[in-house]
Amino acid sequence: MIVILLRLLLLVLIVFVLYSLAKYVLNPKRKLELAQEKKQFFLLDERDNVRKNFLLTYKGVLFEGEKYLGTTDQAFEVVSIFIWTGSLSKLQGLSLSDFEFVEEKVRERYPHAVLDWKSPVKEFLLKNQKP
Repeated sequence: MIVILLRLLLLVLIVFVLYSLAKYVLNPKRKLELAQEKKQFFLLDERDNVRKNFLLTYKGVLFEGEKYLGTTDQAFEVVSIFIWTGSLSKLQGLSLSDFEFVEEKVRERYPHAVLDWKSPVKEFLLKNQKP
């Protein structure tokens, strides 16, 4: 009887460990952190939840975007997005084309949105704006 209970307990433990491992590997926040470490692009967003900000990483910099819902000619859509970063020191080395790439990726997801950057990126983009 005790042997059967021990085997059952071992089986439950193995299933629990495999479940926990799968949850850890498939966690989107972990994927975001891994992409940030590797200095790759990754966008973490719940598209259906307008109240939840999105996170994106590019070249090791973590950006956060705040979405605002509004009306278009066809439907209610995200019409305004404010993007900022909490670590200004990591912006060193980023060029105008890097910010254009980030804007392009966000516009692919939210084509009706007007993007607005917070300082100091906003001033950088205005200074380097193409006529």
